[in-house]
Amino acid sequence: MRKWGPLTAVCLGTFMLLIDVTIVVVALPDMAGALDASLPDLQWVIDGYALALAALLLGIGAAADRLGRRRVHLAGTGLFAAASLACGLATSPALLVAARGVQGVGAAAMFATTLPLLGSVYQGKQRSVALGLWGAVSGAAAAIGPVVGGLLTEGPGWRWIFFVNLPVSVAAVWLTRRTVPESRGAGDGRVDWAGTVTFALFAGAATYAVVRAGALGWTSPRTLATFAVAAVALLAFVVVERRAAHPLIDLSLFRTPAFTGVMAGALAFNAAAFAVLPYTSIWLQTVLGLSPVQAGLAILPLAAVAFVVSAAAGRLLHGVRPRLLIGTGLVLIGAGTMAQGILDADSSWTALVPGLVLAGVGTGLVAPALAGGALAAVAPERAGMAGGAVNTFRQLGYAFGVAVFGTVLTSRMTGPLTGEQAHALAGGGAAALRGGPVSEQALRSAFASGLDSAALLAGAVGLVAGLAVLVLLRERGGSPRGGQDTAGDRHRPEREPVTSAH
Repeated sequence: MRKWGPLTAVCLGTFMLLIDVTIVVVALPDMAGALDASLPDLQWVIDGYALALAALLLGIGAAADRLGRRRVHLAGTGLFAAASLACGLATSPALLVAARGVQGVGAAAMFATTLPLLGSVYQGKQRSVALGLWGAVSGAAAAIGPVVGGLLTEGPGWRWIFFVNLPVSVAAVWLTRRTVPESRGAGDGRVDWAGTVTFALFAGAATYAVVRAGALGWTSPRTLATFAVAAVALLAFVVVERRAAHPLIDLSLFRTPAFTGVMAGALAFNAAAFAVLPYTSIWLQTVLGLSPVQAGLAILPLAAVAFVVSAAAGRLLHGVRPRLLIGTGLVLIGAGTMAQGILDADSSWTALVPGLVLAGVGTGLVAPALAGGALAAVAPERAGMAGGAVNTFRQLGYAFGVAVFGTVLTSRMTGPLTGEQAHALAGGGAAALRGGPVSEQALRSAFASGLDSAALLAGAVGLVAGLAVLVLLRERGGSPRGGQDTAGDRHRPEREPVTSAH
C-alpha cells in the first residue's frame, strides 16, 4: 500500500474524471427525453464540463503549486463528487448544465495536480512505471466510457452515470489522505487569476455564440453581440498575459512555429477525433433504434484501437520525432473521420467502422506524442506551462467542435425539414417526429446528410492541422533544446504536463 498507494489513488481520480468526458455520449437521448432537453441543452451538457476544465486547468495548477497539490486535489475530488450528485438529481436541463460546469471545476483541480503528485512521490524507474500505468488507465477510461455509459443508462438509468462517481470519489479521497504526501512547486509567484477569468469569458462566450447561432442565425443581433464579447475578452486576455509577471501562457512562445504547430494540433485533435461522436450516438439510438449499450459498442472501435496503438507506439516508435507522429496521426484522424461521412438513409452502424478504426490509429499516435512535441518546442523551465497549454487547447477544441459541428449538423437538415424539426431531430426527438408530415425515409436521409457534413468538416480540420504540424514543427530555432525532449525534462515534478487519451 505504501509503495503503490499513491498511484492507485491518483489513477482512481484520473479514471473518474476522464471517463466522464465520454460516458455521457450514449446517455444523451435518455437525458433529452427525461428532462425535455433541446439540442443546445445537450451541447452544453458536454461543453459545460469541457470548458470549465479547459479554462481553469492552468490557473488551478499554478494555485496548487502554492497552496499544496494534495490539498487542491482533495478539494477538487470533493467538489467533483458533490457536483456528480447534483447532476444525478437534476430535474431540468439548466440544473444539469450548471452541475456539469461545477463538475468541470473539480475535474480541473484533479487533472492539474495528478502528474505533479506522482512526480513528487516516484523517482527513477518507479516513476517510469507509474507514469506508464497512469497512461494506460487514462486510455482505458476513454475506451470503456461509452460502454459503461450504455450499461448504466440501459440498466439503472442515465442518472447512475453520475451517481457511480460517489463511491469512487470516497475511495480516492481515503487513499489520497492515507498514502499521498503533500508537495508544492518552486517559487512564490502570484496566480494569474485575471488571465484565468478573461480566458474563461472568451471560451464561454465564443462557444455560446456558436451553439445559439444554429437557432438564432449567424447574423442575429444576439449572436453578433456574443461574438463581440468573446473578441473583447480575448483581447483583454492578451493584454493581461503580456503584462502579467507570471502569465498562464507566455504569449512569446507562439513566436516559435513549433509551439504554435503543437497548439494548433492539440486544438484540432479533440475536435476532429471526438466532437462528432455525440451526434453519432444520437443517430445510432434515435434513428437506427440501437440500445445505449449497442451504441456504445458501435463507437468503441475508435477508442479501443487508439488504446492498442498508443501502447504499441510507446515501445515500437520510441525516438521518432513528435512532428511525424502528431502530423501523420492527425492526417489519419482526418481521413478516418471523413470516411465516416458516407451515410445515407439506408446506412447501418457498420458503415462507421472503417472510419472509426482509421481515426483510432491516428488517435493512438497523436495522444502520447502531443506532450513530447510541446516539450520539444520550449526550454526546460517552461515544461509545465507547455504541458498544461496542450491539455487546455485539447479541451477547448472539443468544446468548440461540439458547438460548431452541431450547428453544421442542423443546418444541413433544413432542406427536407424546418429549422424547428431539424433541431428536434438532432436533439434526439426522432420519435416525436415520426407519424407526422415527414416520412421515416426523410428523417433518416436528413440526419445522415447532417452527420455527413459534420464528419467531413471535422475530417478537414484534422487534415489541415496535420499538414500544418508537419510544416511548422520543422522549425526548432526557438527551442534551446534543439527540439529534443528527454525523460528527465518530461517527468519534472513541478507543474508536470498532463497527457490523456481524451
